[in-house]
Amino acid sequence: MSNIALKLITFILLILSLGSILAGYLLDLDYSEKLIGFGVVGLFIFVFPLFSYYRWKDRNVKDYMITKESLEKMRDYKESKDT
Repeated sequence: MSNIALKLITFILLILSLGSILAGYLLDLDYSEKLIGFGVVGLFIFVFPLFSYYRWKDRNVKDYMITKESLEKMRDYKESKDT
């Protein structure tokens, strides 16, 4: 799936979820609470994971993990900064 398609799908789902939440708050319907609930579920089950995948797709996870090498680099940096 291309970046543009993934970005578009994520944006559309975001608008639908936020619209559902907003409609649930503003409209006085019997199923207003369900609209809010479906909007929140849409955000947490679909939008956030898709957004996270889109943003982290081409990155190396090891760059963001604390390993023995990264701890040594941080210590060396701190020591060089202190002197």
